[in-house]
Amino acid sequence: MTTAFFKKSLIAAAVTLASTQTFAAAFQLNEHSASGLGRAYAGEAAIADNAAVLSRNPAAMTTFDKMALSVSGTYIKPDVDVAGDIYAGSTKLAPSSESDIAPDAFVPATYFIQPLNDQWAWGIGLFSNYGLSTEYSKTFAAGAGAGDTELLTFNINPNIAYRINSSFSVGAGINAVYAAAELNRYAGALSAAIPGANSDTRLAHLKGDTWGFGWNVGTLYEINENNRLALTYRSQVDLSFDGDFQGATSGNRVVDGNLKLDLPAQAEFAGYHRLNQQFAVHYSVNWTDWSAFQELKATSSNCAGGVCLQKDEKFKDSARYALGGTWYVNPSWEARIGFAYDNSPIEPEYRSLSIPDSDRIWYSAGATYHINPDMSLDFGMAYLDGKEVDVNEGLRNHSDALRWKGTSHGNALLASAQFNMKF
Repeated sequence: MTTAFFKKSLIAAAVTLASTQTFAAAFQLNEHSASGLGRAYAGEAAIADNAAVLSRNPAAMTTFDKMALSVSGTYIKPDVDVAGDIYAGSTKLAPSSESDIAPDAFVPATYFIQPLNDQWAWGIGLFSNYGLSTEYSKTFAAGAGAGDTELLTFNINPNIAYRINSSFSVGAGINAVYAAAELNRYAGALSAAIPGANSDTRLAHLKGDTWGFGWNVGTLYEINENNRLALTYRSQVDLSFDGDFQGATSGNRVVDGNLKLDLPAQAEFAGYHRLNQQFAVHYSVNWTDWSAFQELKATSSNCAGGVCLQKDEKFKDSARYALGGTWYVNPSWEARIGFAYDNSPIEPEYRSLSIPDSDRIWYSAGATYHINPDMSLDFGMAYLDGKEVDVNEGLRNHSDALRWKGTSHGNALLASAQFNMKF
């Protein structure tokens, strides 16, 4: 068994080796606002009903005539289970199942927009596009591919927008992304082949943080005051980690190593159409460039062949489709619903205990209460239903005869609240 140890920075290993039921494609996060959650984030880049639009489209800042602030928090209660057995060749050795492997999580976000004049506006968003957390028990039989993992990313995103004419606006921003992770892996069923090891013997400990930078652009076309279209793009963010590596490829010596991870680019097309005084429909198509994530590879001149660790991922690009509706009940209340289909980037033959990702469906509802014309509260809830998928993973270097075979299924309840103010 090869034991790997990156002491300083190993977020990519955490991303790749962790269960990624973070309730968006792979390890992506959508939980940017309560208003958006209530409509399954349908039309998010075009609606611009509060400052949280900054998470999707900087060009929409030109629709604000006052400074605006939005603060939100989303509580995620996942229910993710794996059920299977350990096999040696075709012989079943032992059952190996685990329930509730993903702990509850809280995702905060803050946004501020300031119009400068009739044409220019600036703003800043503080939110996250990627993250996960999983906790298998230390004695889980497939602990070499499971264990416990936490991944955090935090995006500081200043933006500026310019209104070209009464119909067309553009915006752009910079993304400064802080990323931190911790990962632990345990021997499990492999302890029988490791002298002196127990099932809870830790084989790997990974912990670190780093910064990466990217950019984003957005456009907004206002057909009229009741109809808007938006097209946005958020660039890839390259993360590079220098740290220490120890394993069989380094002769079990601690050596300097490097690991790179590209957080994929994203794009969105969105529309908003207010049909009359009471009803509006809105929709989005989101694309993520997951094909940029083809492998996990750590390198060092002190490792055999210059490669310390390598694992093929072979992600494919994914899409998310969302449709929603808003009912403007009266001047004080709005109600909304949403539906979305979230496509997984994981090819079935590369799915593993570490990434048992699957397609999922969103069912959402929410409401807004206007305290006065310049102050409001948003509430949103969603139920996410993930498809049950098969998993077949080797436990020693992901390729030998000792394997975990079974299924994984995950769903989640999400609840969010948000405060908005214009001043």
